[in-house]
Amino acid sequence: MSDELSQPQLRQTFWTGDYYNEGSGKDGLFDKLKEECGVFGVYRHPDAASLSYYGLHALQHRGEESAGMCVSDGGEFHYHRGMGLVKEVFDKDIMASLVGDIAIGHVRYSTSGDSKLTNAQPLVFKYRDGDLAVATNGNIVNALQIRRELEQSGSIFQTTSDTEVVAHLIARSPKDLVEATKDAFNQIVGGFAFLVMTNDKLIAASDPHGLRPLTMGRLNGAYIFASETCALETIGAELIRDIEPGELLVLDKDGLREERFDHGKHRKALCAMEYIYFARPDSDLNGSNLHMARKRMGNQMAMECFIDADVVTGVPDSSISAAIGYAEQTGIPYELGMIKNKYTGRTFIQPSQELREQGVKMKLSAVRRVVEGKRVVMIDDSIVRGTTSRRIVNMLRDAGATEVHVCITSPPFKNPCFYGIDTPDRKELIASSKTIEEIRQEINADSLHFLSFEGLIEAVGGHNSSDPKGGLCLACFDNEYPTQVNFNGEEKFGCSC
Repeated sequence: MSDELSQPQLRQTFWTGDYYNEGSGKDGLFDKLKEECGVFGVYRHPDAASLSYYGLHALQHRGEESAGMCVSDGGEFHYHRGMGLVKEVFDKDIMASLVGDIAIGHVRYSTSGDSKLTNAQPLVFKYRDGDLAVATNGNIVNALQIRRELEQSGSIFQTTSDTEVVAHLIARSPKDLVEATKDAFNQIVGGFAFLVMTNDKLIAASDPHGLRPLTMGRLNGAYIFASETCALETIGAELIRDIEPGELLVLDKDGLREERFDHGKHRKALCAMEYIYFARPDSDLNGSNLHMARKRMGNQMAMECFIDADVVTGVPDSSISAAIGYAEQTGIPYELGMIKNKYTGRTFIQPSQELREQGVKMKLSAVRRVVEGKRVVMIDDSIVRGTTSRRIVNMLRDAGATEVHVCITSPPFKNPCFYGIDTPDRKELIASSKTIEEIRQEINADSLHFLSFEGLIEAVGGHNSSDPKGGLCLACFDNEYPTQVNFNGEEKFGCSC
C-alpha cells in the first residue's frame, strides 16, 4: 500500500467529527434535527419482501437518503439497496427478485459526508456459518475505539458505518450466532435497536437503556419488528409489545426465544425526542399514542404559560397536535396559520439567493387571512440554532400578525445527542450559550416560553414511574447522559445509572 493510502489518512476520510455519525443537524432550509434510521423485520411470512416494502414506506420519515432490504429463502440471501426514497429504490422487477419468508429492511438518514451507497443498510456479509445481514437504528458511542482495535488485529472494513463494527465482532467470535451476538452487544455502548439475520434466523435486540424504540407484532402467525407501531398498522399486524431494554429475541425453527444479553440494572431512558418530534403521531410508545402525548404537551404548556392571544397555530407537521392541545386548554381558537409545502423534498436545483435568505418560505407559507391583525401563539417542538424560528416569526409578521408569541413544547435544547440523532456541535445550539430572553430577541418574538421538565414528563405519562426522569433520556436538555460518552477525547460519565 502506498504512503498516500496509509491507514491514518484513510481514517481521516471515514468521519469528520469527534465521534461516529456526528453530523450537522441541518435539514436543508429547515433547522430541524434528524433521526438516523428506521428498521423493519419479518420472520416466516411468504410475502416478507412486500410487507417490508410497506413497512419501510411507513417509516420513511425516519430516513430519506437510502433504503435497503435483505430477504432469505432459507438457502441464500436476496438483497437490494439504493439511494433515495423507498419508492425510488424498489421497483416491480426488484421486488420480484426478493424471494423468501425472512426479511429485514432499513431506511437511513446519513450524517456528515456519509451519504453513499456503501453505507446503506442492511449490511450483508459472508462469514464462516453462511450469510449475515445487520440493520440498526441508533448510534454506537465507542465504535471508533472498537474499530481501531479490530483493524489492528487484521479486520478490513468496507464501510464507514458503525454498524459494521457489530458484524465484525459477531464474525470473529468462536461461539454460535446467538452467544456471539450477545457478546458483541455487551462490548458496544450507545443507543441501538438491532435486527440481525442469517439464512434461517432473525435476532432482535434493544440497548440496555432502551434509548431507541423497537416493537414486535404478529400477522397470520408471522413475527413483525418495527421501529414504530405505525409500520405495524400499515400492514395490518397486531402489536404484541415493545422490546425491553437489554432484551434479545431469537426466532428460528424452534420458534421464539426471549433472552437477554444484558443483566445489569440500568435506568430505562427512551429518547424524549421520539415523543416530542421524531415518531409519527399515529405511533404508540410505551402504550402512549404520540398524538395524544403531544396534545398533553400543549395542555401542559398552556397551564404553565397562558398568553392572551387571538389565535393558536402550530408549525407543521410535528407541532400541530401540541397546538391543538394548547388551544383546547386555553379556549383560544386553533387555526391553520401555516401550510407546509410537501413537495419541496430533495431538490437538485439550488434556490436563488433571495429564496435562500427567506429560506423557510420554500417549505412553509403563512395563511394571511388567518393571522393578519391577530395576536398569534406559535407552537413548535424545539429550537436548535434559532434560524428557522426567526424566519417563521418574521414570516408571520410579514403576513400581518400584530404579535407573535412562541411556545416550545420541550425544555431548551442545549446538548448534542450521541445515540442516533444528527445534532450540531454544542456551540451551534442556541440554548447552550444564550438565555431565554436572548433567544427571544434573536428570533424576534414578543415572548418565548419552554415547557418544563416536569411538564414534559407529565405529558408522556412518566409521572407514573418511580424514575424522576419518567423513563426518558433527557440528556439533550439536562446534560445527564445514561451512558459514558466522549467529548473531544475527554471521557464524560452521565447519570451513573
